[in-house]
Amino acid sequence: MEKRAHCEAEVTGLKMKELVPENQMTLRGTRGIQQTLFSPPVARLNTTLEQKGVVYTKRWVVEFLLDLCGYRAETNLVDLLAIEPCAGDGAFIVPMIGRLVASCRQLSRPLSDCKKSLKAFELDDKSAERTRRIAALALEKHGVELSVAEDLASAWIQTGDYLTDAVELEADIVIGNPPYVRLEDIPDETADLYRDAYPTMRGRADLYVAFFEAALRSLRPNGVCAFICADRWMRNQYGAELRELITSAFAVDVVIEMHNADPFQEEVDAYPAVTVIRRSGQGRAVIASLDSQAEHTGSTELYAAIRAASLGDPVPPICGLQTAAIDTWFNAGDPWPCRSPSQLALLRRIEERFPALEAQAKVGIGVATGNDDVFVTKDATLVEPTRLLKLALAKDIADGAVKWSGHFLVDPWNGDGLVPLKDYPLLQSYLVSHAKALKRRHTAAKNTDGWYRTIDRVNHDLTLTRKLFIADIKNVLAPVLDRGETYPHHNLYHIQSDDWDLEVLGGLLMSAISQFFVEAYGVRMRGGYLRFQAQYLRRIRVPDPRTIDGATARGLVDAFRRRDRELATRISLQVYGVDPQLMETVLGS
Repeated sequence: MEKRAHCEAEVTGLKMKELVPENQMTLRGTRGIQQTLFSPPVARLNTTLEQKGVVYTKRWVVEFLLDLCGYRAETNLVDLLAIEPCAGDGAFIVPMIGRLVASCRQLSRPLSDCKKSLKAFELDDKSAERTRRIAALALEKHGVELSVAEDLASAWIQTGDYLTDAVELEADIVIGNPPYVRLEDIPDETADLYRDAYPTMRGRADLYVAFFEAALRSLRPNGVCAFICADRWMRNQYGAELRELITSAFAVDVVIEMHNADPFQEEVDAYPAVTVIRRSGQGRAVIASLDSQAEHTGSTELYAAIRAASLGDPVPPICGLQTAAIDTWFNAGDPWPCRSPSQLALLRRIEERFPALEAQAKVGIGVATGNDDVFVTKDATLVEPTRLLKLALAKDIADGAVKWSGHFLVDPWNGDGLVPLKDYPLLQSYLVSHAKALKRRHTAAKNTDGWYRTIDRVNHDLTLTRKLFIADIKNVLAPVLDRGETYPHHNLYHIQSDDWDLEVLGGLLMSAISQFFVEAYGVRMRGGYLRFQAQYLRRIRVPDPRTIDGATARGLVDAFRRRDRELATRISLQVYGVDPQLMETVLGS
């Protein structure tokens, strides 16, 4: 399969209202997701295709996907419609043709019955014509006369943009490798067109999000979308609406992580995964991972193993393949952790037994100012003492305890809101001297009268509250206790609780189990560091504090104070009822 830039489309002389007719159709999905469809477009995009590099999917991966989505010769493929959104050089179309011809012959049907069985898209005439020649040649190799082959290829391969030209098609199978293109690499007018048509494509989304939505919404009942694609949408914020669409109206059949499987002919800077998503109610889902050894197994054996896992049958041992089946999927737009099957099975087991951290604790982030050069200082005489807050930075907790570095927050807030500057002459003089820089901030543009505000309002009670600090970027989860002395900077997250002894909770959070949760849902940055963001911290599961006996609590406090991660893990495994050997196996897998 060709993995390439979908389109560097240039819309010339066309306004958005000309591309979307007044009688546009609207499909309303569940949970408030709405898609605007073209019915049909009143004008075509003038497109130019810029090749950004061609990467081909290996044949065994294509055959594997075809098996997974049920596109098999023993099935009646003639009366189905299978769509390939970006045909490229035919890596998917060619084996699909072979299976379709075999199915047609088994059914003793004429090939003319297959004219509406396949549909593939290419952006411009030159690319489409090349793909038609490839398709015709594939048919000839299966004994089809040249004139018939050319006629079928012409019917199957369409010049056009899948995202705008396929919206009225109803498909049984959509399969392929959607293109990876950041929206900022597409002309603004075209990007706006796609965003209007595909509401799941939000934020800094990649174009492949739109391909997922288009494919899913085209499926007939029990239809299947089978893509090999980068997996970041499963966990990142920009994939939340797509995940919500899937969990609200579709079923996840299979997710296969292929980071180390070498699925493409060339090395690709992406983290690929196979997803098989069906238009039906959610049932058992199979989670699997493949590494490079699996390539030598063959797609038939791999498919048989995945099917066995789905049916609850014994899975034959295959080098390079791990599988696990789970009976429930994730909710709404929650992230889908991309871990090994054994890790995911343990994750779901703990999630089903224990409540989330937020049930009896509050997770928040420190103050963002919009200009730390102005609002953060070490000069204790800069403004009135009442307008200075002791500020804790990430470096202040690096040694496992709060060691205040002497930084203050210049605080423009009181309990009622922004303080009147006239009441604080030193503060007024200082902020006015930096007014030009402060007024350039976005938050000041929205609040012209409050031009001297920090982005976040200060909650003064937080300073005096006992809380756990966690650095935003670090390689391990290392909570530190603040005894009610400092206010957190924006690179620190804080955890408060009226129900927990924070040192007991700190011991649990130091353990490998809590680290496991953040690793499951988070994304490692370059250099191996994790982002300990609130969205990941909130997903950590912890027991009800009332269920922890005194001896266990004292042990966790001791581990927390000594910064003994091994002891914290050993005690936490008992609390969660997880066998240490299982945990070691899972973390080592």
